Amino acid sequence: MSKTLIYGGIGGGAAVAIAIVVLFVVHANTPQYGLSVNPSTEMVMGTGSVIRLYVINTGSSPLTNIKADYGTSSDSLPILNPGDKVMLSPPASAKMVTVTNDQGVTVTKDLVNMG
Repeated sequence: MSKTLIYGGIGGGAAVAIAIVVLFVVHANTPQYGLSVNPSTEMVMGTGSVIRLYVINTGSSPLTNIKADYGTSSDSLPILNPGDKVMLSPPASAKMVTVTNDQGVTVTKDLVNMG
């Protein structure tokens, strides 16, 4: 009976150690602050072709005070948690967008030549 407990403890300990190593390896490959900005042209019934802007937090920490600046107008988000994705609708006249946040990440995208 005591050998069973010892082997069970060793097996359980090994499983925990493997899980911890896997978590560190996966977490180590994710930057603390990351931002993906993806413009897309979509068809909207009754409107035609419109530009959508998808903003995704690709980092491991929340991003705060995100601002999408289109030149003549802007959108803002107070916080974007890791893995969260939001869709924004730039004005039809927008040619470029620059997305910034309090953590110092800046992404600029062309909204005209998205190909």
